[in-house]
Amino acid sequence: MTFQNFLNAFLFVLAAFAFQTSITGINRKVMARLQKRRGPRWYQQFLDIFKALSKSSISHGWVYDFGVIMALGGIMATVIFIPVADFRAFPNTDNIFIISYVLAVGMLGMAMSASGSGNPWASIGVGRALTNMLAYEVPFMVVVVTMIFGFKTASVGEIAGIQQGLGIFGWNLFRMPLGAIVGFISLQGMLGKKPFDSFIAPAEIASGPMVEYGGKHLGMLFILHDLSTFIEVSLIVNLFLGGGATFLEFGIKYFVVYTLANLVSGISPRFKIDQAVVFYYKFPLLASIVQGFIVIFTGWGVTKWL
Repeated sequence: MTFQNFLNAFLFVLAAFAFQTSITGINRKVMARLQKRRGPRWYQQFLDIFKALSKSSISHGWVYDFGVIMALGGIMATVIFIPVADFRAFPNTDNIFIISYVLAVGMLGMAMSASGSGNPWASIGVGRALTNMLAYEVPFMVVVVTMIFGFKTASVGEIAGIQQGLGIFGWNLFRMPLGAIVGFISLQGMLGKKPFDSFIAPAEIASGPMVEYGGKHLGMLFILHDLSTFIEVSLIVNLFLGGGATFLEFGIKYFVVYTLANLVSGISPRFKIDQAVVFYYKFPLLASIVQGFIVIFTGWGVTKWL
């Protein structure tokens, strides 16, 4: 690792934040138009973040403060392992297990901070979020392990590259359709979009984990949320849509996936947390297992397609 790698990583994190925040602003306009509203300016998200960062905030103790720093640091560290087109901040570090482990640091930091606030709504939200995570992670990881078995690599970039070399019908969206469906359903849970947003439910538990945050703490969590979104959507693009040969191609696929997730959220009701868990352990888990059996025992979607 050289100084250039660290500089690339720093610039990549800034670019990921700017890109996702811009996409968020555009999607707020799209959703507003869907609901026959004008919506905010596309750059309003930037203004909200910088305004929050400029204000003071109340502390609830060192656990509350450190948890936010730990969460943001963990998410920023995860971003640098995400491959985009041919770019790698650090070569040979885009292993799906590395990404999963480092991502968990950010999630646990957020849970620790929210619980440290002492607000019961925050604790309820954290409990729901962790339960929701357990629900969508199981079918999603079954699909990921299936890909690793089929492609003989755990590198996200290599999996994307294999798909690129086979053209549009070489994408896992078409080669592993059941796995792709599970992936997109899991993405709704990862992003906290309806119908799997019971852990924030503003009208029910006052935004759950976010209830006590304001000022600089809230601004940092806005950044955390945008970077987390970038990680999760980028994984779907790389694993199921062949990534991108160029930054433009990757960006277009990213925009389509994220916009589709928002459109689904905009027209869906909210599951209760028990309904969400039962849902994930029915069709998505069954579909992921079936996809795994197809790949492992028949080779369809991997070796026989190649």
